[in-house]
Amino acid sequence: MVWQQIYNPMGNMVLSTLLAAVPVVVMLVGLAFLHMKAHIAAGLGLLSALIVAIVIYGMPMEMASKAALLGGLTGLLPIGWIVLNIIFLHQLTEQNGSFKILQDSIAGITEDRRLQLLLIAFAFGAFFEGAAGFGTPVAVTAAILIGLGFTPLAASGLSLIANTAPVAFGALGIPIITLAKVHGYDVMAISAMVGRQLPFFSFLVPFWLIWAFVGRKAMWEVWPAIFVTGISFAVSQFYVSNYIGPELVDVISALVSMTALVLFLKVWSPKTIWKSTTLKNHEADGGAAQAPSIPQKHPRADVIRAWLPWIILTVLVFIWGLPEVKAYMNGIFAPKFPIEGLHNMVEKVAPAVPVPTKEAAVYVFGLLSASGTAILVAAIISGLLMKYNPISLIVNYGKTIWLVRYSLITICLMLGLGTVTRYSGTDTTLGLAFAATGALYPFFGTLMGWLGTALTGSDTASNVLFGGMQKVAADQLGLSQNLMGAANSSGGVMGKMIDAQSIVVASTATRWFNHEGTILRFVFFHSVALACLVGILVTLQAYVSPFTLMVVK
Repeated sequence: MVWQQIYNPMGNMVLSTLLAAVPVVVMLVGLAFLHMKAHIAAGLGLLSALIVAIVIYGMPMEMASKAALLGGLTGLLPIGWIVLNIIFLHQLTEQNGSFKILQDSIAGITEDRRLQLLLIAFAFGAFFEGAAGFGTPVAVTAAILIGLGFTPLAASGLSLIANTAPVAFGALGIPIITLAKVHGYDVMAISAMVGRQLPFFSFLVPFWLIWAFVGRKAMWEVWPAIFVTGISFAVSQFYVSNYIGPELVDVISALVSMTALVLFLKVWSPKTIWKSTTLKNHEADGGAAQAPSIPQKHPRADVIRAWLPWIILTVLVFIWGLPEVKAYMNGIFAPKFPIEGLHNMVEKVAPAVPVPTKEAAVYVFGLLSASGTAILVAAIISGLLMKYNPISLIVNYGKTIWLVRYSLITICLMLGLGTVTRYSGTDTTLGLAFAATGALYPFFGTLMGWLGTALTGSDTASNVLFGGMQKVAADQLGLSQNLMGAANSSGGVMGKMIDAQSIVVASTATRWFNHEGTILRFVFFHSVALACLVGILVTLQAYVSPFTLMVVK
């Protein structure tokens, strides 16, 4: 029997909204303030989500349990699969000493930690976001930064902040393409509209990133390099999104930005070299500028061998991300498992959707096409090239599984929580609360996208969740549908740094287990502040000339 969602179970929207927020509040308070271990906080959050869904929203217990199961499976593949295999690769490169050579080679480009951060966390991370998405960029960049000597909080938190502006065009444009397909937007119009919002933040975020790391004064010491990084990325992002399409926006922009920064550093260097790897004002040693030192030099052949695993990783992740390759691999092996008792048994109704719509619940075991598989293949090839024998690779893989066991459990629990909120309708209740803000809707509609990504861990999922509501609300208020559809995705990118799975990925990549609450407390302000700035821009685009001229009708 089909179960219809209800969005105001208490007959009072304020009370219903407060109850809908309970699972998220339980998890976040447990992490950030009660200093619980991540898997404990996530477990309590999931339990409270099930109680709210069953007792308050009237969702049948069997359906709620199966929604949690579907979320847990999704947590293992694709998210947990990425985390496990990137840590495996990192372990191999550390044990044979090639990672130390890689560190020295990066220091050869620049010893300044601020500039290393721009190159790795922002530009290199954006490439992985564009090629793979789904946690890959944070896993890769946080692992590299921790290997370069950055503190765990700096490596985790700064990787999360850097991985914002590229997210809307991540995984070869999947969030934008999905938004258009699911809710009937024109894909080029949405791509262009997002490309007229995010470039402002692609320019701003590198400044914000270095400010968060070293403070305002030390940031201005390297402003020319930040400017080159940000402007090259922003201009490329605008051009590709408006005139080519969403698929290669991040890949092209990241390559342009990395190239521009490396070339610029050949003719410019800061007066003082920042050597500290700690976060200023957040850790005991805030850091200070020091005189430059000469990094250890290695033979060219050794440097090439040290970079080879990461080159192989980059190439394979990019190839794996191509739609044609994914389709081919899914044609070989990608069994689909409809979750009986949940698949097409939950129905979304107005005002969340214009007409009643049944919610599919199919788990796709896309093992071959998953980005994590590309990472595993890269790790195996690299391991063999690094002279590991097959037995030692298997032993190391077993050790890696044991190392990340709690992180995998946490990711499954958090994805279970997000999936229960989706199928029970509690997330729609929260979205409707934003939609009731009238003339302020452009601002709060943007925050709806932020909330969707923070809850689900995916800008794509946020677009699926709220893209239709944005369309309906825009029509009711006389706003551009494309403006608000794009605002959902642009606002969503700022929620990426506080979503639970991203934080767990970061803590695992840096091996800073059980400190997820510390990471969350650090990035939370940055996430909210940047989301509000996106909301202000969208409001200006809605009401204030000449910003209104930027809107794609």
